[in-house]
Amino acid sequence: MQDLEPLDPTYVENVLSSPPFATISGVINVRDLGGYPSIEFPDKCTRPRFLFRSAELSSITEEGKEQLKKLGIHKVFDLRSDTEMEKYSAPLPTIEDIDIIRTPVFQKEDYSPEMMAKRYQLYASGKIEAFMELYSQILEHGGQAFGTILQHVRDKPDRGCLFHCTAGKDRTGVIAAILLKLAGVDDADIAQDYALTRVGREPARAMIMQRLAKEPLFASNNEAALNMFTCRSETMIAFLRFLKDKYGGVEEYVKKYTSLNEDDIIVIRNNLLTTRPRL
Repeated sequence: MQDLEPLDPTYVENVLSSPPFATISGVINVRDLGGYPSIEFPDKCTRPRFLFRSAELSSITEEGKEQLKKLGIHKVFDLRSDTEMEKYSAPLPTIEDIDIIRTPVFQKEDYSPEMMAKRYQLYASGKIEAFMELYSQILEHGGQAFGTILQHVRDKPDRGCLFHCTAGKDRTGVIAAILLKLAGVDDADIAQDYALTRVGREPARAMIMQRLAKEPLFASNNEAALNMFTCRSETMIAFLRFLKDKYGGVEEYVKKYTSLNEDDIIVIRNNLLTTRPRL
């Protein structure tokens, strides 16, 4: 399949050196969620340099820590589970003047061999229906973690933050979609942001494959391993439809699965948006 093949290195370098991607040495798949127009508020767009998404920060360099600060990031939310951090020897870094908050979507009990085998089977198929089941699991388990991030947006609009999981695609992609949807961003733009991980993860392709090769399901099935990291725009379009059909839309999901209410959502939306620059 074409989207499983390696990308041209020059193309990757050009995309990664341009917005919305940002550079943090030792971290891949970093991008700013600012600048997306709101279709609900035509004179508004999402605020630049307020919300960032990425893959794990475990290998961040000293230069990367300074770059993180220069981006105006004061808080990092880590969506990874204790289990995967231990498994991949990927601990939390220590960064002076930046709070790193553990906000796992899944708990240790969600990582039984049986549950992981089923989850890997779903990923290995690469099918949209499988990703909907996986993303439903993220929605069902992630309310507390997502609520913590949303509370930051509500309470600290002057303090930029970054959130991440391991690769910065699925758990990170779901909360990014929730935030952008609350801001009234068009589904096509949300799907475009999601699909950018196709380029963002490319520098870590070899490392990702090395990790997956340790799993019996993927050890002898290269295509199944790569299917786990597909990030097609149509998958996100399907997810946004699924979020509306099964959960009543983003606002209903937030009200049911977090401790936030309608008034909180209004404040969050206001804090997510700024006036669009005139052309």
